[in-house]
Amino acid sequence: MSQKILVIEDDRTLSRLIVDQLNGLGYAATGAGCWEEADAYLSRHEPQLVITDVRLPDCDILERLTDLTKAQPVVVLTAYGSVRDAVAAMKAGAYEYLLKPASPEELALVVKRAIDDAALRNDHRFCQRRLKARDSAATFMIGVSEPLRKTKETIAAVGPTDVNVLIQGESGAGKELVARAVHEDSARSGRNFVPVDCCTLQEKLFESELFGHEKGAFTGADRLKRGLIEGAEGGTLFLDEIGEIDASMQAKLLRVLETGVFRRVGGNKDLQANARIVAATNRDLEAMSQRGDFRSDLFYRLSTFVISVPPLRERRDDIPDLVASFIQHHNFSRRINKRISNEALQRLTAYDWPGNVRELKNVVERAIILSHDARTIRPEHLAFGASGPAKVTVSFDHDPTLEELQAEYLRLLLQKHSGRRAKVAAVLAVSERNIYRMIRRYGLARA
Repeated sequence: MSQKILVIEDDRTLSRLIVDQLNGLGYAATGAGCWEEADAYLSRHEPQLVITDVRLPDCDILERLTDLTKAQPVVVLTAYGSVRDAVAAMKAGAYEYLLKPASPEELALVVKRAIDDAALRNDHRFCQRRLKARDSAATFMIGVSEPLRKTKETIAAVGPTDVNVLIQGESGAGKELVARAVHEDSARSGRNFVPVDCCTLQEKLFESELFGHEKGAFTGADRLKRGLIEGAEGGTLFLDEIGEIDASMQAKLLRVLETGVFRRVGGNKDLQANARIVAATNRDLEAMSQRGDFRSDLFYRLSTFVISVPPLRERRDDIPDLVASFIQHHNFSRRINKRISNEALQRLTAYDWPGNVRELKNVVERAIILSHDARTIRPEHLAFGASGPAKVTVSFDHDPTLEELQAEYLRLLLQKHSGRRAKVAAVLAVSERNIYRMIRRYGLARA
C-alpha cells in the first residue's frame, strides 16, 4: 500500500514537479497550494509525511508546525532560509529543513529517511514484546510428535502468504504461540505482532483499543489515541478469543476485512488498515454462525485458512521434552539443577491434561518448588490442580450437553471457593483470564 505524502507549496509548478517525482518513486503524493487546502486534506486523511513551504498565502507554517509534527514527520522546504527560521522549525519538531532548490536525489533521500525513522519510532514500544514472543513460540514447537510435525508444516505453508488465518484449539493448547509462529514465518515478521484479548474488554473500550479514538470522542478522551490496528501497521493483528465479541463489533470488524478501511471512535476520517488478521478461538465458530450467534460472513472472512492446534493429550510424545524445557528455563530460583524421575514422568505422560501445555507448565513449576532442595522431582512432588483429585457430583433431569456440564462444574467451584477466581483457576489449571471468560459465557457472575 503506497504511503501518503502531502506537499504544501504555493508555487504550483514546483508543487507539481515534487508531486510527480514522489509519485514516480511509488508514493501517493498530493499537492496543496495553501493552508486552507492542506487543512481540508488533513481532515480526511493521515499522511505518512508532510513537505511544506514556510510562507504560505494564508499563514506562516512555523505557527502551526508544533501541532502538525504531532501527527506525522514534517520536512520544511523554503527559498528564504535563515538560521533563526531553521532553529525555530527544528524546535517545533520538523524532521528536516531544506533550502530550495533541493535536488531530486536529496529530496528522495530525506523523504525515505523520514518515513523509515517514523516507522522505527512507532515500532519501538513493541520491540521487547517481539523478542519475548520468539522465545514463547519456541515453547510450543518443542517436541517430536506427529501432530506437532503436521502443525509445523501447516504453519510453514500458510506463514509466507498474506491470507487471514483462524486458529482453533482448546484453552492452554498454545493458540497464541501458533499465531506468533505464523507471523514469524511471514514477510511481515520485521514489523509488529499485536495481540488483542477480545473477551476482557467492554464493547466501547474494545472499540477504542482496537480502532483508537479522536480527542473529545467521549468523556475523558483528552487527546487523540491511535488504536492497536495502527500499531500493527505492516505486521500482524492477533484477535484472541474472537468468538466473544458482540454483534456490533463483529460488523465493524467485517468492514475492516472487506474494505481495509476503519475509523477511530468519534472520527470521520477513513483510515487504511495494513495488517494481517490472525484470529483464535476455543469455540466452534461454524456452529455458532449456523445458530446465529456469530456472523456467518465474518466467519468465512476469518476462516480463509484454518489451523487446528492439537491438545496435549494427542501429543504425549512431546511431554518429556516440554518438561525438560520447563525445568531448564523456569524463571525463579536456580540454586539446584533438577531432573525428573522416570516414575514422575510416567505419571505426567499418563495424565489427560485438560488444561493442556499451560497446565503442564504449572504442575512442573509447582513440583520444582515442592521438591525443595532435592535434586530429583518425584511423583509425590506432583500436584494436579490445587488440592488433588476430588469427587464431584452434578445432576440433571436430562442428558446434559458438554456446555451444561462445564457451566455446572464451574458454578460448583465458584460456590465452593466463595467466588475467588484465582483459586478456581488454580483448581482447573487454567489462567484467571479464562475463568473470567467462562463466567461471562455461562452468566455466572452472581455465583
